[in-house]
Amino acid sequence: MMTDSLNFKLGNPGAVQFGNFINYYQFHPPSNRIAMLPTDIWHSVMKPNEKCYILDVGCNAGDLTIEVYNFLRANISSSNCKVLGIDIDPTLIKRASEKNSIENITFKCLDIMTEPEANYLTNSNNKFDIIFCFSITMWIHLNHGDEGLKKFLKKVSNLTNMLVIEPQPWKCYKTAVKRFNKGFPQFENLKIRQNVEEEIEKYILNCCDMGKLGESDRTEWGRKLLFFQRQK
Repeated sequence: MMTDSLNFKLGNPGAVQFGNFINYYQFHPPSNRIAMLPTDIWHSVMKPNEKCYILDVGCNAGDLTIEVYNFLRANISSSNCKVLGIDIDPTLIKRASEKNSIENITFKCLDIMTEPEANYLTNSNNKFDIIFCFSITMWIHLNHGDEGLKKFLKKVSNLTNMLVIEPQPWKCYKTAVKRFNKGFPQFENLKIRQNVEEEIEKYILNCCDMGKLGESDRTEWGRKLLFFQRQK
């Protein structure tokens, strides 16, 4: 799906269907997210100097993906850290690939809701060590409904040993629906609504075989990161 850069020129950055903002990191610099990441939890799934496979879902133009790679390299003491960033938007993936100069980072255009796992799993373990999902649950939810959100949460949980997820609170939904004048047909039928962050956490804990490691403080834009680890 192509981004609509005209909406940004008209001062309406939220008017895209999948959250594929073409100038996203002008609004939310990667350093804001990196500052929320703890330094002491990663060794629960990764040992120093082992290979580490990371997936960043909804990577946009790749700025944050690259900073996550640098952060993990510094905090897991591994020189063999491979990161795959995926996004539904081909324009954003093209930008990410063009700016990337790191051999261990790859960007691909695909829709995680429909793409078979075999097309993006990069190791023989059939799992990533860590999956990051920064502010994409709302867009999955608005476009695929309650069952689509659950399918997504189940899928990413099954694909990883550690899940880092940043859900958007309900007020973000109302803003997105207001800005996107074409509308989201699923919106009125959503049963997961006011307490969406809590419902996402509860579903991951109760239905996805994951335990909670902790959570960050809320950012200046009102969101927090949740950290989960696969139960042994």
